[in-house]
Amino acid sequence: MNLDDRHRRLAALHREGTFLLGNAWDAGTARVLETAGFPAIGTTSSGFAFSLARRDYEGALERDEVAAHVARLVAAIDVPLSVDAEDGYGDRPDDVAETVRILADAGASGASIEDHPRSPASVLYPIGEAVERVRAACEAAAALRRPFTVVARAECFLVGTRDPLRESIERLNRYREAGAHCLYAPGPRDLGVIETLLREAPGPHNVLARAGMSVAGLARLGVRRISIGGSLARTAFGAVVRAAREMIERGTFEFQNEGAPPPELEDRFRSR
Repeated sequence: MNLDDRHRRLAALHREGTFLLGNAWDAGTARVLETAGFPAIGTTSSGFAFSLARRDYEGALERDEVAAHVARLVAAIDVPLSVDAEDGYGDRPDDVAETVRILADAGASGASIEDHPRSPASVLYPIGEAVERVRAACEAAAALRRPFTVVARAECFLVGTRDPLRESIERLNRYREAGAHCLYAPGPRDLGVIETLLREAPGPHNVLARAGMSVAGLARLGVRRISIGGSLARTAFGAVVRAAREMIERGTFEFQNEGAPPPELEDRFRSR
């Protein structure tokens, strides 16, 4: 699939029903997820930060290194790539707009923009500023004259605002009015809360999948896009931690029985 087709495909997926977005932290995992059947791939800021021995949600990634990361993933796959662009790598709306242009130049088909500044503080941008940042992203996307899907994130559940459901609804409605193509309030585990979000902030929604949820159950609620965030990266790092403990504490190597067979991986990584 060429880049133009990928961009159109990601936009179409947000109109067609429910789809899974597989979040990859490097080119190899992007290829594995693509060959497993995911119709689109997303980046994960946490997974990418962990791969660089950095912490997440603290502004550890720089825009230029994220753009280079995006270019590597785009080159490794033939399906659309949506980017976890954190807060857009700057406080000003112009910063967010420039990030959209840079990621689009790297081959991305879309990006999500958070309303949480890249700092450890549990604060959100004031709603007026947050709306202007989303509007700037959407205007920059429209100026590309090709599909670029902007996902607007309300981080209320993750930072622990006083009434995260009500505030998420207010923010997501304002973001939709500012032009966002998809809405996203990561954090809720209760399906009733998710259902309320979808009902009171109409529009295509991304939901962060949690253990205990299912694709079928989320589809019945009307969720359009299901992502997995950094959970695969955490699973992989967890496997390394367990293997390291086994070797250091027990002196055995049974973890090797859980690895993917080399021929299977070699087949997935064939040159195209």
